Amino acid sequence: MSRGRRYDEAPKLNMKKVAATIIAIVVCIMIVISLKKILSTERKERGFIQEEAYFSVFDNGKWGIINSAGEKLESITNDEMILVPDAKKDVFIYSYDIDYDNETYKTKVINKKGTEIFTNYNNVEPFENTDGNKTWYEVNVLKYEKDGKYGLIDFEGKEILKAEYENIIPLAGREYCLILEKESKKGLFNTYMQEVVIEPEYAEIKTLSDTYQNGYIVKNQDNKVGLIGSDKAKILTCQYDEIKDVFGNYYYVVVEQGKTEIINSYGKVILNSGYDEVKAIELDNFIITKGGKYGIIDKEGKYIINTEYDDLKFSKNDYYIAKKENKYGIIGKDGSNVIDYIYNTIYYIKEADFYKADIDATSTDIIDRNFKVALKNVIISDLNLEDGYIRVRENGEYKYFNFNFEEKSNKDCLIKNTLFLIYENGKYGYENKEGEKIVDCIYDDAKEQNIYGYCAVNQNGLWGVLKSDGTVLLSPEVNLSDSIYIDFIGQWHRYKDTNLEVYTK
Repeated sequence: MSRGRRYDEAPKLNMKKVAATIIAIVVCIMIVISLKKILSTERKERGFIQEEAYFSVFDNGKWGIINSAGEKLESITNDEMILVPDAKKDVFIYSYDIDYDNETYKTKVINKKGTEIFTNYNNVEPFENTDGNKTWYEVNVLKYEKDGKYGLIDFEGKEILKAEYENIIPLAGREYCLILEKESKKGLFNTYMQEVVIEPEYAEIKTLSDTYQNGYIVKNQDNKVGLIGSDKAKILTCQYDEIKDVFGNYYYVVVEQGKTEIINSYGKVILNSGYDEVKAIELDNFIITKGGKYGIIDKEGKYIINTEYDDLKFSKNDYYIAKKENKYGIIGKDGSNVIDYIYNTIYYIKEADFYKADIDATSTDIIDRNFKVALKNVIISDLNLEDGYIRVRENGEYKYFNFNFEEKSNKDCLIKNTLFLIYENGKYGYENKEGEKIVDCIYDDAKEQNIYGYCAVNQNGLWGVLKSDGTVLLSPEVNLSDSIYIDFIGQWHRYKDTNLEVYTK
């Protein structure tokens, strides 16, 4: 019996299948090669990741919006300024039907497509605030109006507080704090925690310090003040004439019946004599003044440092920043000189444990934790506590140091950048992470790459901008001699008024 078919000739190949197999193999090889090249390029160039953001612009008498790619949103233009309350959200607000005589107006809210949003709310507007040095908008909430009353919504259009308040205004100079006014009484809404911390029942509210986290001083209708914590707990009842912005270690400084007292959080008087004023508290020690001179006493009223200084500040452990004959130095607990009185000012940078000692308006010494001058006579251009570095300018060149004062490269510190400033023969250029020169050193001045990928460069007194790959986006042709802050988003440069985060051409 035959066990199978026998061939006298070799079987013929199916040429279509062979061709298809060969093509598939070639395609796979090409894909692998392409992936290797892409991955290699990514490792080499690190492809700048640009954050999506939006900015107000003013050009040719009109207001508009650009994105972080420098592209103008053509669907958005207006005669009045278009506000961007939060650069990371496409929520923009402008006014119309403005009556300057009666100070009335209406508002519209639009998105990046120019479509009106939040149409079920009237007169939506952001909360603008300032501390005298910077101006900002609260980024978590917006105000709206209904029947002459005000409420809050978030940036998604969700209602947070119903419109039942006579007014809602920011607490001047303080982030995350909105004053709620109802029936002529005041309460407080914390925008960070997104809740009413103090119900409207007080005549006045302010923060104990420059941050809400240390609590709120409240005044009742009888003009007596107390203290409420950021957790809503009542720390001090409303029985004092004044609560000073001096506190620490659960001690507070109050004025009661004309007398300045140091009390604890239970209201017990710790000290009420032996000083004219209390200036600062650290642990169980108090910086006080007497006869116009500064000294330090403990909670028993015993002198630790005699009142013989023009100023005193706590720094760390048993060391103090002291002033004599209009100059600052550092002294020990026994009054011995640790740093001579040669500086205009000295600041202790607690987060990094070092001292910034200013010689004059531009020159600074950095003194380390062991009271040695780690960086001498430098110009500090950036002190970045978040990323942990100091950038100084020396003979036209920028240098970077960590908080151990080890010199680092800009590549070590600016980890998101694709281009890094270099300096050769009095000129500036850029290189990549691998140290390869991407832009020749041809510029008279230049800035490190900003967070959106752009590099501002200067030639012959005029400014231009490079893209994140080093190619020229705008040749140096813009005169910014009257601008304090040089920055570009695409071809748009920062407006000269630094109180406005606005760009122009």
